[in-house]
Amino acid sequence: MDQAPEEPRQRSGSFSQQKPKVLRPFNTSEVKILLLENINQTAVDAFKKQGYQVETYTKALAGDELLEKIKDVHVIGIRSKTKLTKQVLDAAKELIAIGCFCIGTNQVDLDAAAKQGVCVFNSPFSNSRSVAELVIGEIIVLARQLGDRSNEMHQKIWNKVSANCFEIRGKVLGIVGYGHIGSQLSVLAESMGMTVYFYDVLQIMPLGTAKQKESLEELLSISDFVTLHVPELEETKNMIGEREIMGYMKKGAYLLNNARGTVVQIPALVKGLKSGHLSGAAIDVYPKEPASNGPHFTEYNDLLECKNLIMTPHIGGSTEEAQSMIGIEVSTALTKFINQGTSINAVNFPEIDLRVINEEESNTVRVLYIHQNIPGVLKEINEIFADHNVDKQYSDSKGAIAYLMADITQVTEEQIEIINHRISNTRANIKTRVLY
Repeated sequence: MDQAPEEPRQRSGSFSQQKPKVLRPFNTSEVKILLLENINQTAVDAFKKQGYQVETYTKALAGDELLEKIKDVHVIGIRSKTKLTKQVLDAAKELIAIGCFCIGTNQVDLDAAAKQGVCVFNSPFSNSRSVAELVIGEIIVLARQLGDRSNEMHQKIWNKVSANCFEIRGKVLGIVGYGHIGSQLSVLAESMGMTVYFYDVLQIMPLGTAKQKESLEELLSISDFVTLHVPELEETKNMIGEREIMGYMKKGAYLLNNARGTVVQIPALVKGLKSGHLSGAAIDVYPKEPASNGPHFTEYNDLLECKNLIMTPHIGGSTEEAQSMIGIEVSTALTKFINQGTSINAVNFPEIDLRVINEEESNTVRVLYIHQNIPGVLKEINEIFADHNVDKQYSDSKGAIAYLMADITQVTEEQIEIINHRISNTRANIKTRVLY
């Protein structure tokens, strides 16, 4: 009688942290994912397709509730409101990865995560088009004073005027930060007849006929509209203040901030608007933002008194298309890290990758070794590997953290357990996983 065909071997693995654990193979159904803040269904579907256990919440979690929920999950997905501090990460004993389903990672203590061997991924590009389109809309609304006219109509006031209302064709747009958003915006603005200049700390090849300026001050002085698209860094905090607004920007110009709330000094913006030096502004981000929806925006009453000011609640990337793409991008990165150890596009980890282990390579294991970046570690590891055939190996470091991937062939279950135990007991070990 013919023998029944063998079941396909399911990729399994083990987790080992600073205190070594006995090797315990697991399959995908044992991987626990916690998704907060109403993360898009594309991510939920992607994780469930892998067979992971997925728990979802529509809101952010904090305090004891967050500490309780995170203590036994392998991956947590958040947006911008959940704060993953060192205290929270210390409670997450099983955590191997964090997915920030947004651009920013300020809500995560990246250094603490790295030191605990927790890899952090985000989505820096997926909402670029949504933000660029929002800026185009804001420019037109400001140029025509549509916000003020709409508010007047809601108050039953008919105020048909054309004074100080303009077409955007022929106007100069100054873009501060010519990355993915800035460059897309550049193309859209040119197609509507605007002249585009930009300033960036890097020398960048412009798209279309856009031209780069040597200094921020020069860009501000020639622009009818100034739009900001820079990350939050020490160099960009408070970069637009009274000196820039009142001293360099043209009288009658417009300022738009869809970058980070700390980039613009709010008192200086208020002064520029109330004095008439600025004809209008649009703000989507603020130095302090409420943690939940509702009547919580109470920090900036001076702004509420300004005319021709568009204020939105950090919705630059809040479109169905952007959230869908973010869900796909971050879930894909997390899945590759869980299943293969790939850390490409991580924000706090060395970025390394090896090709996938094929099903035919039935006696191959992948060692994932996250460790302190100190001298002599590779020698110790290779001494452990010395009695085995290392098919491929890759190591890199980022600051105090280093990450090694190695595929070892022709090993038995007993040998896998020995390898895992020895590596986990090395002096530099932070976290070790073995996939097989």
